[in-house]
Amino acid sequence: MSSPTPIQQAAARVAHEDLVVFLNACFACSGQREFYSDGHQQTVSIAFLHDYIRGNYRRLYARSLAAGVNHFNQGRIVLELLSHSRDLDPETRREEGQLCRAVLRELPPQRAYRVLLGLRERGVNNRRTRAIVREFLAQRRDLAFDALKYRSKLHGLVRHAHPPLPGELGPFLARSWQARRYSTPLLEQFRKAHYAAEAVYELPFTVAEGLAVKHKIPRALFLQRIAPRLTAHERLRLQSAAARADVDLDFDLERAPLTRLALHILALPPDDRRARSEALHAALAASARRTLRAAPLPLGKVAAVLDRSYSTAGSRDKPRRPLAIALAVDQLLAAAAREYMSFWTGPPPADPLLLDPRGQTDLATPLLDALAWQPDLVVIVSDGFDNDPPRGAGEVCRVFRSRLDPARRTTIVHVNPVFDAPHLGPKPLDRSVPTVGLRDAEDLATVLAFARFADGGTSLAELEDYLAARANALLSRHAPGAAP
Repeated sequence: MSSPTPIQQAAARVAHEDLVVFLNACFACSGQREFYSDGHQQTVSIAFLHDYIRGNYRRLYARSLAAGVNHFNQGRIVLELLSHSRDLDPETRREEGQLCRAVLRELPPQRAYRVLLGLRERGVNNRRTRAIVREFLAQRRDLAFDALKYRSKLHGLVRHAHPPLPGELGPFLARSWQARRYSTPLLEQFRKAHYAAEAVYELPFTVAEGLAVKHKIPRALFLQRIAPRLTAHERLRLQSAAARADVDLDFDLERAPLTRLALHILALPPDDRRARSEALHAALAASARRTLRAAPLPLGKVAAVLDRSYSTAGSRDKPRRPLAIALAVDQLLAAAAREYMSFWTGPPPADPLLLDPRGQTDLATPLLDALAWQPDLVVIVSDGFDNDPPRGAGEVCRVFRSRLDPARRTTIVHVNPVFDAPHLGPKPLDRSVPTVGLRDAEDLATVLAFARFADGGTSLAELEDYLAARANALLSRHAPGAAP
């Protein structure tokens, strides 16, 4: 076999860089306002990347569904694939259809419904779309529950694709809900709840909440009596509201997802965090251990450089999220590493749970301290806006790589939880270290594995093999007869 020509090598390098930029953006971007850029900038930037990658690398674009990108971008990829499906060869059409079906099953239901309704907005209603809608609704465990909780979404989807509906769901959605009595208990309970306050407490919380307002039920009474119907996520989300209403919503914090738990803790008043410090630390540690059981991350000697500057306050759409990611990654690395030390920007915290976003971003000082400890791996968690001094950490990385550690005995990875619209991805510190995006701390193992591609030391063929393997693993999970 002849070796590739210089033009082919250059094309492969460009393709590799394009895909790395795209996947990095898809790890971090959620289309919401960030500290330094608004939601519109986010939407324009990520839409451009999706159009460009879909148009130039369609097969790899489809397989990126399995690469660990966040739900926002998984939904966008499914929507783009189903909206632009003309002139596909049968093999490509089959693989894309299987990937889209598998991802729709794994997405949160509200996100999956929103993706399928996006097809209605784009006027896409071909045979494949109708089949995918039909299969998606058929695999839902309780469609009557969906008819209440996601009523407008399900109604819109039915009007667009006309899938068959079991039992009384067709009349319930197509006509006024009070037009008849229902033999389906949940639907009948919903009808009764419009007339009798007692019936409210047998409904899902999100449905019951609006009816409680209609019946003028006091908030404290409503929360107390609806408690048995709450999901774990709803219990965590309502902890502050319940405290204000003087209602005890029993919830085991150790069972909460790590990122959500970190966000919950940082939203508590400082006095509460201080008073409950021991219990909150135990909950974070237990959540980190549970995360590692699902996604093992065996590490040696690790140092973390963690940003707590003012920009980690996030935005109105994502309050305190960058700081929460830093706190969650701190806990995850502490549980995963054989030896571990954390180095925060600003004065060393007596208790990380009491941290608040403040000050300029001086990453250079804690990075120098971390490198002096001589770890195997340095993980920098920051939005990349290193401004005290400007580009100080980037210069430290460059000099360390070129002069002090050209053999790369120490690996440095910049983990960035913020999508920077002008950069079309997470803002890097320096070309000498890879930057990878991160939406949730639970995905740390995935993005650290991906960092080798962002570092530029791999080929396009290796990246293609990686995406193919991830796609095959996703399809295997949803193959007929696969273990649930």
